[in-house]
Amino acid sequence: MSSQLIVNATLVNVRDISPVLRGKELAELPCIKDGWLLIEDKQIAGVGTMEKMPEGLGRMARSSAGAASVIDGSGRFVLPAWCDSHTHLVYAGSRETEFVDKIRGLSYAEINARGGGILNSARVLRETPEEALFAQAWPRLEELSRLGTGAIEIKSGYGLTVDSELKMLRVIRRLKERSRLSIKATFLGAHSYPPEYRDNHQGYIDLIVNGMLPVIAREGLADYIDVFCEQGFFSPSETEMICRAGMAAGLKPKIHANQLHLSGGVQTGIKLGAVSVDHLEMMDEEAIAALKGSATIGTLLPTAAFFLRMGFQPARQLIDAGCAIALASDLNPGSSPSGNMNLVISMSCIQMKMLPEEAINAATLNGAHAMELGAVTGSLTPGKRADVIITRPIPSLAYLPYAFGSNLIEQVMIGGEFI
Repeated sequence: MSSQLIVNATLVNVRDISPVLRGKELAELPCIKDGWLLIEDKQIAGVGTMEKMPEGLGRMARSSAGAASVIDGSGRFVLPAWCDSHTHLVYAGSRETEFVDKIRGLSYAEINARGGGILNSARVLRETPEEALFAQAWPRLEELSRLGTGAIEIKSGYGLTVDSELKMLRVIRRLKERSRLSIKATFLGAHSYPPEYRDNHQGYIDLIVNGMLPVIAREGLADYIDVFCEQGFFSPSETEMICRAGMAAGLKPKIHANQLHLSGGVQTGIKLGAVSVDHLEMMDEEAIAALKGSATIGTLLPTAAFFLRMGFQPARQLIDAGCAIALASDLNPGSSPSGNMNLVISMSCIQMKMLPEEAINAATLNGAHAMELGAVTGSLTPGKRADVIITRPIPSLAYLPYAFGSNLIEQVMIGGEFI
C-alpha cells in the first residue's frame, strides 16, 4: 500500500460528513491551520493537527523528511480538487470570429439566428472524425487537471444528429476510460434545433426520443439528460417531454435554465426533480422561492455571463434565500472558452460578491453533489478519493480569489497520484 503524508499545512474543507450546503452553510468552511493529511491507496486515510499527530505518523514524518512520501506543506493550503459540474469540453474547432462579432455588437441570439453559435459548432463537429475529436478533447482535459479540476461533467450537444451526438458521447466515454478524473456524461441533444427541423420541432424531439435515446441507453453512454430551456430554443413543455423520455431511459435530468430570459426552466427542472438547474442569470422571486424549496442545486456559471457581457447571476440573493448553489465553468467554444475554475472562483467573489469560503464550498463540495459525487470527492474527508490541490505558499485563503491573475497551484493529486 502506497502512502503519502502532507504535514505542516492548512487543510481546507475538512469534514466528517459532507451534505449539500445551503444558504448560510456555504460560508462555513472548516479548516485545520497546522495540520497533517494521510493518503493511502488512492484515498484520504486521515487528517488532524500536527500537535496531536499519532506517534506512528510522527516517526514517518521525521524519518522520511525530504522523501517523496512526505510533503512539507509549510505556508501552503491543501484543498479538495475543484468539481466542475457543467462543461461542454468535447467540441471541434473554435469560434473566435463570433467573439469579434460580439465586440461589433451582435447578440448571442442574433449570432445563433444567422447560423452561428451552437449550429456553427455542430457543422464543424459533424465533419470531424471521432479520433480527431478525442485528440482535441484530451489535452483540454489534461490542462484542466493541472489547474486543479478533479471531477468534471461533460455534455454532448454539438452534434444535433444521431451519428454526431453518439460520436460525442463515445468520445466522452473514452475520456472516462483513460483519465483519472471522475467524469460524468450528459446527453444534450436538445441544445438547439438543427436548421432542417427549425419549423418541425416535434420531428426533432421524435428523433431524440426514438433515434438517440435507445442507443444511449443500450450502450450506457450517459448519466444525465439536459435541455436548453430558453426562448427560441426549447419551451418548458418540450423540455419536460424530452426529460421524461430520458428518465424512462435511465438518465437523470439537468437543465440549462433562465440564461437569457425568465424561461420557466427553473420551475420545470424542479418539477422533474432535476439534479441541477444551471445558468440562472435571469431570476425573479418566484424562481428563487422555487429553488429554495427544492432539493435541486442551482449551478452558477459566471464566466459565461462575463464572456457574453451579461449581468451576473444573483448569487447573494440565492444564498441569502437559503438555496443550494454550485459553481462551474461552462467551458465551451462560444460563450465560455475557459475551464479554469480558479478564475471562476475569483470572478464569483469579485462580481457576485461571494465570500471566498462560499465560492470554495460551491466549487468543491456542492459541485461534487451537482454530479452526485458528494460521497466520493469534494471535501477532505477520510474515505473519499484523494483529489487534492496543494497551493504555493500564500498568506491566506482569501489570497486565492484575490490574486486572480496568478497560478497559485503548486501540485495536484488525483486519486492519490500527482499529475
